[in-house]
Amino acid sequence: MSSEPTYRAKSGAAPDRAALAKVVARQRAELDRLRDEAAASAVVERATGALMALTGRGAEAAHEELLRRAKAAGRTPAEEAWLTLGALVPPPGQACDGPATASATAAQGAAPAEGNPTGHEAAVTPATAARGVALAQEATPSQEATPAQEPTAAREPAAVQEPAAVRESAPGREPAADAAGEAGGSVRTAAVQALFDALPGMTLLLSPLRSATGAVEDFRIDAATPQAVDPAGRRGRELIGLRILECRPTVAGEPLWQDWLGTLDTGEPYTSEPYVRLESVGGGQEPATYSVRAARLDGRLVVTWRRQDASDRQEQLLADLQRLGHLGWATWNLVTGEATWSAQVYALCDRDPGRGPLRLEELADLAVPEDGPVLARAVREIRTEGKQFDVPFRIRTAAGDKHLRAVAEAEPDAAGRPVQVHGFVQDLTAQRSAELALLESEQAMVAQHGILQAERMIAGRLQHALLPLPRRPLRLAGLRVDLAYLPAQSGIHVGGDWFSAIELPDGDALFVVGDVAGHGMDAVATMAQLRFTAKGMLFTGSSLTGALTRLNTLLLHSRDTRGTATLVLARYDPERRRLAWAQAGHLPPLLLRGGEARFLDRPRGVLLGATDTPVYEEAECLLEPGDRLLLYTDGLVERPGESIELGLERLARATAAHRSDAPGSLGPLLAALLEGERRDDVCVLDVRVPTEPA
Repeated sequence: MSSEPTYRAKSGAAPDRAALAKVVARQRAELDRLRDEAAASAVVERATGALMALTGRGAEAAHEELLRRAKAAGRTPAEEAWLTLGALVPPPGQACDGPATASATAAQGAAPAEGNPTGHEAAVTPATAARGVALAQEATPSQEATPAQEPTAAREPAAVQEPAAVRESAPGREPAADAAGEAGGSVRTAAVQALFDALPGMTLLLSPLRSATGAVEDFRIDAATPQAVDPAGRRGRELIGLRILECRPTVAGEPLWQDWLGTLDTGEPYTSEPYVRLESVGGGQEPATYSVRAARLDGRLVVTWRRQDASDRQEQLLADLQRLGHLGWATWNLVTGEATWSAQVYALCDRDPGRGPLRLEELADLAVPEDGPVLARAVREIRTEGKQFDVPFRIRTAAGDKHLRAVAEAEPDAAGRPVQVHGFVQDLTAQRSAELALLESEQAMVAQHGILQAERMIAGRLQHALLPLPRRPLRLAGLRVDLAYLPAQSGIHVGGDWFSAIELPDGDALFVVGDVAGHGMDAVATMAQLRFTAKGMLFTGSSLTGALTRLNTLLLHSRDTRGTATLVLARYDPERRRLAWAQAGHLPPLLLRGGEARFLDRPRGVLLGATDTPVYEEAECLLEPGDRLLLYTDGLVERPGESIELGLERLARATAAHRSDAPGSLGPLLAALLEGERRDDVCVLDVRVPTEPA
């Protein structure tokens, strides 16, 4: 019992209910124990009275004789008393032969009485017989039956008791025999326990105890093997009469309890899965593997806890290996022609075990016609040359083709001739299906990669045609402008970043930096339309905010443009050194003045294509000689896993650190900012106000 698996109790059970259950179980067990003690005492008194009636001894001498017999046979006094009374029951057909027959039957195995060394029984006088019968009748419980006599749903029906008047008036029937007849069930219980005493392992005989509604409330231990032990350390016979919930109060909430009830109701034996528990061995703890088996027997349960030995564990490990590896083992004796397959091989090969295993030379018959010759050749070579093989093949089943693998090697005799082949068959269907799916996916990826590469090449050429980069800095409205466009290094799509830096008819300079969401041909097409439309509107006199409003309408309602875009527009008046600018969801320009970098305050403006009712505002900034202004796209500052604020701070620090006014100084700044692989396009306009008029 100490080796029962530890199941988790059902959730929701309150601790006070568990404690109450323990108290009730102990009280019931104590009541059963007291009843058993009373019954045992009554049986001993009955047997003593019977011996007095049969041998003519006094009460004390008869009692000592009973104890002597029990000690000599290795039994308890109660067991010896039941057996003594049981011997008084006449065989069938002799129940009414008279007192002499019953007395002779009981006296055949009796030991010599004190003072009677010849072994002949003393004469039974009416006085001594009456006294013995009286003692036996006085010891009989009058109200409650002993546990051995209780009729329960889990025990055989109790015999119908005859009224006392009938028993007394029945001719040829001894009172002692009546007492023994009432105890027949307990004699059988004693015999069962004697059988359990000789059994190995941990086994219990359990009788269900039912409520008034018929539900099983508990189990009583009717017999126990010497190795059975409960958590309190009680062993073997010490457990008899106890209730299971007294020994283990939490078992009623464990799955094991439901399994026992199922076996009790259906009669189907139950065997648990092997489980591991720690056992105390030599002052330490070692793992041991057990399984529990329950079987119904005459309305009761025989429950056994079986400790698996090394061979059992090896067999279980082999079974687990075959199950987890989707394989099974096989052997072929080339001398006798015998073949042996594990159960898993039959399942893998979709073969009925009743047909038996295939011979080695028949193995190729399982394969589809395309795979059969290769497998047949491998079998032939291992049979003749002992050459090991590892051959994949397919078989056809009702569920479709199954991919198998056969691996085998030969064992030679002293002359080197193969005499036995052993190996395994493995199911590779899932693996092969995954490989085929992966191959198809790779082929699709290669094809898609080619398509995307072609698209990138076309889009790249289109972008280069739309955004030609000058070889030297531009001079616009007295300003020096450096431009940089760096495509993304990761991915194969072309982005939608763009720039414009032109001089307007009135002498002002126009600067535009934009970024269309997405990549590929669609992004390039949208970028081209926005770029040329913006320049056209500003060339014809539109304000910065008016141009942004119209571009927003274009993105929302044109069939040729898609998605959203960010944009910054800046117009520089060289006479007043005034920079007017507006933005649509774009990052603010960075101004470097006197070695200090700061971002211009952004006016209101939502990204293009986001709403039908946008609001755009204009801001202005007066530039001074020596100022440096950067307009850029988000690819310059964004990094995976960090906020945009960190990227802007990094840009400000790097710009302040790279204050060179020499042409081409934009390159070192970009190199410092763009470490590692670029994930997005980068577009930058570097505008400088000369210290002297150009």
